[in-house]
Amino acid sequence: MADLLSMGEGVLKKIASLALVEAVAIYGVEDQISELRETLSYIKAKLSDAEKQQGKNHCQQVWLDQLEDIFYDAEDLLDELECEASRKKVISRYGGIKEKVSFSFSDRLIFRDKLSHKVKEINERLSKISYDKSQFDLNLESTDDDMAHMKSQEVTYSYVHESDVIGRDADKKKIIEMLMQPTDDKNLSVIPIVGMGGLGKTDLAKLVYYDRSVQAKFELRLWVWVSKDFDLKKIIERIIEGATGHWLSNLDIEQLRPCLQETIKDKTFLLVLDDVWRDVCCEDFCRWKELRDLLRVGASESKIIVTRRDSKVASTIGTHRPYNLEGLSHESFMVLFKRCASSGEEKEPRTELLEIVNYNVEKSQGMPLLAVILGNLLPREEEEWYGANMRDREARELVEVKILPRLKLSYDDLPIHLKRCFSILSLFPKGQKIKAGKLIRLWVALGLIIPTKEKQKPEDIGVDYVKDLGQRSLIQEIEEYGSVLSFKVPDLVHSLATTVGRKYCSTVDLNPLPIPESVRYISIPTTSLEEIPDYDGVPPFLRNKTSKKLRAIMIQSQVDERVITRKFARTCISKCNHLRYLDLSYGSFEKLPSSIGNVKQLRSLILSKNKQLKKLPDAVCELQNLLHLDVSGCSELDELPKNMKWLVNLMYLYITTKQKSLQESGIQYLKNLKFLGLKACQNLQVLFKGAYRLTGLQELLIKNCGRLISVPFGELISLERLSIERCPLMLIQKKTSFPSRLCVLSIASLEQVMELLQRLNESAYTLKSLCIRDCPNFTALPEWLPNYTCLKEICLIQCPNLASMPQGIQSLTTLKELHILYCGLAQNCSCSSNQT
Repeated sequence: MADLLSMGEGVLKKIASLALVEAVAIYGVEDQISELRETLSYIKAKLSDAEKQQGKNHCQQVWLDQLEDIFYDAEDLLDELECEASRKKVISRYGGIKEKVSFSFSDRLIFRDKLSHKVKEINERLSKISYDKSQFDLNLESTDDDMAHMKSQEVTYSYVHESDVIGRDADKKKIIEMLMQPTDDKNLSVIPIVGMGGLGKTDLAKLVYYDRSVQAKFELRLWVWVSKDFDLKKIIERIIEGATGHWLSNLDIEQLRPCLQETIKDKTFLLVLDDVWRDVCCEDFCRWKELRDLLRVGASESKIIVTRRDSKVASTIGTHRPYNLEGLSHESFMVLFKRCASSGEEKEPRTELLEIVNYNVEKSQGMPLLAVILGNLLPREEEEWYGANMRDREARELVEVKILPRLKLSYDDLPIHLKRCFSILSLFPKGQKIKAGKLIRLWVALGLIIPTKEKQKPEDIGVDYVKDLGQRSLIQEIEEYGSVLSFKVPDLVHSLATTVGRKYCSTVDLNPLPIPESVRYISIPTTSLEEIPDYDGVPPFLRNKTSKKLRAIMIQSQVDERVITRKFARTCISKCNHLRYLDLSYGSFEKLPSSIGNVKQLRSLILSKNKQLKKLPDAVCELQNLLHLDVSGCSELDELPKNMKWLVNLMYLYITTKQKSLQESGIQYLKNLKFLGLKACQNLQVLFKGAYRLTGLQELLIKNCGRLISVPFGELISLERLSIERCPLMLIQKKTSFPSRLCVLSIASLEQVMELLQRLNESAYTLKSLCIRDCPNFTALPEWLPNYTCLKEICLIQCPNLASMPQGIQSLTTLKELHILYCGLAQNCSCSSNQT
């Protein structure tokens, strides 16, 4: 349901976008689109009622499914309108006189009539579904949100038996050390404990709460379960009750404030606020601030512990850095499982069962909740049967019935714009590192990121989305190297994404298994055809009549070259007219079908690592909606199409080509291009000649281009990130310099490394990351390096002749990470921000 709300909001935002407003004006369909907006706004308002009552009856679900189809059709319509308007602009600018006249009088009228008919049809369907809503009791008042949350998660209390908590001694010790630290008289110390559901944040807080040293330090120890709503009155009532034993529910908040302060005045207290859910912002933050101010009358050594799943919010309300709780070690997990499984008996579970539990430890990221459930579900009298079935049916039921509902609370707490984005994680393979750039480009292609402000960049918003998921403990092992951000999705979180997104996201093999009609996004995990002897080049999901609804076809990893054939590509293109994202990586065809030009709404076309691809059809340049084009690793590609300048919205271009120059392709005219990657372009000598126009380019990657000697760095005025590897650049011109906005510089296997570094003088106040790898000619960092006052990261790897570091490097107060590995000046060194 939340995804449906997100869809409705996304359609309304698209209608309000500047590009669509211009398109509507071009075709004179203001009245029709205005009616569509009004009806959508009304329907979206009613979705809140439907969400609270979801699942009450079958008819209501049918209503919601019908509405979802209309939302998808409305998105298709608006995208088609926007694309056609963009096409008109391109023809007006680059087309011949005949094309201009034809488009202006004939095509325009035909398209306008077609568009008006489609808008009318959608408005009629919306009007009917709006009328039908009265049949499903959507106006009835629903149960209180807090009560619903309390049913899904029991209220927590402070008591715990210490022997029941395994593997948390080190965590307990660290939290207690924080509690014992002296406190600034002006501040009330707040210690956040954060982590995903089921990790045992509450149990850890209980261990600390009942520790003898803690009991001795604090006169009052108070435990308050907060949950969904940060209700200031209820919290004050519970604090007073905990301190005095009296429940003052008959008083209003104005009477409660002095009672609270009188109760705790000049006393040393420890307050645990357990399960703080709501985003502490705006009104909620004001309530938090008021509570904190009321509590300041206590003694200066008083402390507050907050348990929370979101480290971002924890950082907002905390005075300490959030304590990120991790899963149990393998040893502790097994101890806890055995204890729960034995039920006090001395007999241990059978060896086969222990092997199965071992199998699940890594999958669960050491989640104590899973160890408890696994142990408690073990039927002693049916142990042999249990062992034979646990890995399959019972394991799936365990995850779906016992674990995922707990984790789903974290999903329910996501803002609307993140919920559809989160579900897309299910399209990626379990357990593998995901590059954030690929995920963000997928989000952008699917229209899941819509900037709310004119100058907002979708890619920057996407990075914020990824980091937000990390702060909510839904992704882990987040790493940032230069401009590359990567992370892992815990297996249980991946299962959650699969569950909440199963209606429209599906991972399908090439076996003839049916997929739901509602599926819009397909991910293919197949790597081999050994078990599919009858494969004829057309996957079964493309034979389904509903395949025309597909919006994304993605390849998970490297596949057998016999999978992505020309027939596969041709079928995808001919059947799926509404594709936004098409991944044909590792293909085995020499030419992409020219019918690709008919997929007007395509935004991402991935053809990477197709070692037989020799030519791209000119029709590719008719894809005015195209944002991302990847032909990297296509070692046989002779050249790019001549009219690349028609791709006016292209932002990302990653290429491998046999061309000597990119001049004839016209990519220098792509004003919206943000990323340009050149990989293994062995014949490439120069990028362009004459006027350089890539004034919007922000990132340039050059890798293994053995003949490229000239790059117009000085003309790339917006360049922020530069990566150069194995490229014989000639930097002999005295006036050659780097742009003044450079933030990230990565150099690898470059002979001219010292000459290149001397050109960095104009980036002294912008450079944040400097990485140099495998450069024998690199002998010393420049003496002026300490002047780079924004540097946060320096990474030096395999530079055997690096002899010295600048004397003033200690003055780099912004430096957070310094890595020196396999270099000649000293032993290996790796320091984080608290060490440098």
